[in-house]
Amino acid sequence: MRFALEKRDFRSKKMTVLVPIFSLLVSFVLGAIVLGISQADPIKTYAAMIKGAFGSQMKLQYTIAKAIPLLLCGLAVGIAFRLKFWNIGAEGQYISGVIGITWVMQFWTFLPEALLLPVGMIVGILFGAIWGGIPGLLKAQWSVDETLTTLMMNYIIIGYAEYLYINAWKAPRGNMGTVLYPESAWLPRIWGRVHSGVYIALVLVVILYFVLYKTRWGFELNMIGKNQRAAQCQGVSIKRNIILAMLLSGGIAGLAGVIDSAAVTHQLTKGVNSGYGFTGIIIAWMSGLNPFVSILVAMIMAALETGSDALQIMKLPSAMGEVMQGLILLPLLAGSVFTEYKLIVRSKHKEATA
Repeated sequence: MRFALEKRDFRSKKMTVLVPIFSLLVSFVLGAIVLGISQADPIKTYAAMIKGAFGSQMKLQYTIAKAIPLLLCGLAVGIAFRLKFWNIGAEGQYISGVIGITWVMQFWTFLPEALLLPVGMIVGILFGAIWGGIPGLLKAQWSVDETLTTLMMNYIIIGYAEYLYINAWKAPRGNMGTVLYPESAWLPRIWGRVHSGVYIALVLVVILYFVLYKTRWGFELNMIGKNQRAAQCQGVSIKRNIILAMLLSGGIAGLAGVIDSAAVTHQLTKGVNSGYGFTGIIIAWMSGLNPFVSILVAMIMAALETGSDALQIMKLPSAMGEVMQGLILLPLLAGSVFTEYKLIVRSKHKEATA
């Protein structure tokens, strides 16, 4: 008896749905094992995390607010992943957006206050798009490995942001951080901690779904991701689409940074590298690159983060929430193979497929 993987003729829609569900269940089992090793009751711990994320109106508000930038980063990464461009740099593109809006808020004092927010948002999106477009251009023009460039660019922009809020843009007589944005330029809140950025995120989900599934450009991205050589034979420009996809991907990640800073932090400060961009990778994979499914996955990941605070009551470190996120990614990556490949069991007398 011998096991082998054989590429499917078409991506399995059934496995696209089943793999994330099964991966999530496996991750919870693995999490229970880790909790058991840590001498914690898995059932009580999971119950505490659920209560910490959804147990009251205020906790639900925190979870929704946390899900907004996570959703946007997941959408950003998903666009690049669609054409098999491995954008690991959403974190840096998110930070670029924060730097862009902070630059406007702090130094564009010649603008009326009513224009600071819209102009700051546009500049922040452009900063994110540029930071995403650089590795896109390097890949398209010179075939530079995007995994390396996007990952390393994260650390460049993290170091630069740290220089800005500690030194160059530091608020007078303040702790680490820039001057607060004018209050009139804050994104308004609509329900407790939930701000109007949720509307922007949801509208973007609808727009991206239409663009990716109902337009020629979305079809071209999908074609490149499935078979780049076939796409070239059909006259699809690989270089142009890589650059455009990365500009859009970086711009959306930059928008995540813009919204979170305009609605929550109101400044560039320590903690701007919050890990949203890296969590966006998990969201993109778990959602099968589907914008609508990303909403649910972003809520799950946000709940893991906000619910992890309740772990301290269980005498567990809050970092256990990050461990749970990692345990979600590993089964998902392993299981994603079966969406494009099928397992074949060969023996001397018969052959079975799964």
